[in-house]
Amino acid sequence: MAGHPVQVWWARLEDARAGLRGLLDPVERVRYEATVDPAGRGRFLVGCALSRLVLGELLGLAPADVPLRRVCPRCGGPHGKVRLAPPPDGPGGAPPASDSSVTFSVTHSGALVGVAVCRGGEVGLDVEESHGVMDVDSAARVALSDAELAALYARPAAERQPAFLRTWTRKEAVLKALGVGLGVPPRELEVSGPEQPPSVLAWPARFATRPPVTSMADMVVDGVHPAALAVAVTGAGHGTGRGEAGGVRLTSHDGSQALAGYDR
Repeated sequence: MAGHPVQVWWARLEDARAGLRGLLDPVERVRYEATVDPAGRGRFLVGCALSRLVLGELLGLAPADVPLRRVCPRCGGPHGKVRLAPPPDGPGGAPPASDSSVTFSVTHSGALVGVAVCRGGEVGLDVEESHGVMDVDSAARVALSDAELAALYARPAAERQPAFLRTWTRKEAVLKALGVGLGVPPRELEVSGPEQPPSVLAWPARFATRPPVTSMADMVVDGVHPAALAVAVTGAGHGTGRGEAGGVRLTSHDGSQALAGYDR
């Protein structure tokens, strides 16, 4: 089968329960306890627990022993993109051979929590809960390029929110796969229109070379919530860097069931 293999697990805020707290490491526990908003605390717990359960199964480790690290590239604080941690004595800081090809991405919005895992590429996952009415005008001015804004406002008003959310999820997924997040203004990244296969049309000028995003895919969670996934693969023979559609072999799993099976 063609395509880069990626597995995605979807869970819910309601899956958060006290028994999962035993999976948190000391850094995660501090962040969990410091989160005042109950919903935010629950999403963080579900994301951490699901990541550890999924990666533990994949790597043959107990979930609580999965070595995760969060380091902000700007300030060094424990809130950067979460990654598998390298071993203390790894040569050059490289991760162990069994882990070096595994990357993952965590996303949450409203009651939704997702974890994507792949081998051989950096993965980015984003979901946006579509319930309720949002201030599309304000969000679009920050997130969309001039061409994307023009296309959005050419639509009937009723179509603008779902069109914006589809575009936003694609941008977030790409920026997460590149490991830059919102450190790069999303309006500098231009993607294809919502009805078109997902691809990158224009990269931010600040990138000295074209980034290695080679695969993108759209998803819909629970039949209504837009989500997107991007995979960045370096090396020869790995695509054009445009971010092409059709390059992902996607398998979805029930993350709620995986969490329910953890009974400690």
